Amino acid sequence: MAAKKPKFYVVWKGRETGVYDSWADCQRQTAGFDGALFKAFDSKPAAVKAFKEKPHMHIGQGPKPAGKQGKISELVGQPIEDSLVVDAAWNTATGDMEYQGIYLATRQKLFLKGPYADGTNNIGEFLAIVHALALLHQKSSNIPIYSDSRTAISWVKNKRANTKLEETGRNAELFDLLERAETWLKSHRYANPILKWETTVWGENPADFGRK
Repeated sequence: MAAKKPKFYVVWKGRETGVYDSWADCQRQTAGFDGALFKAFDSKPAAVKAFKEKPHMHIGQGPKPAGKQGKISELVGQPIEDSLVVDAAWNTATGDMEYQGIYLATRQKLFLKGPYADGTNNIGEFLAIVHALALLHQKSSNIPIYSDSRTAISWVKNKRANTKLEETGRNAELFDLLERAETWLKSHRYANPILKWETTVWGENPADFGRK
């Protein structure tokens, strides 16, 4: 079997712009970044030359995937395999909530917490991200974390769970976890990108509990 020809990736707009020699490095700069502009090239000289030019001279050139879904897929690319994916499940009948995290490349479950009484899905997603951050911090790992909850991602960035959930007496443990999670965010620094899992392109979040 012939060796796969290497690709070189130009990032005109992303976390850090430049020329990258692996898809994973390109994704770290572009996945989940609003308005990211990037493209693959067959040689490094071509990529270096393109980086010095305007992106509109290269973006959209050549054959494109058919249909709206193809265009979306072209923009977001594929998820980074070396990452941790989290999700939560909330039982509408009982109010119980639980969350878990998996390592995407192997689908190994790294943690499962709950169920917790009288919770919400957003709280579960928030706690899952913070749990993942704390776990990776212990391992000195800066790999990305994926969540399909924009709300939870924004809460983490703001270091506060902006929930309207009321204490019921049954969820005291949950409020204690929220306080500890917020304290952790305010007292620790992390370099892990927290990215949106693009369900419409990639399919169901691999950490999903499958109870829909």
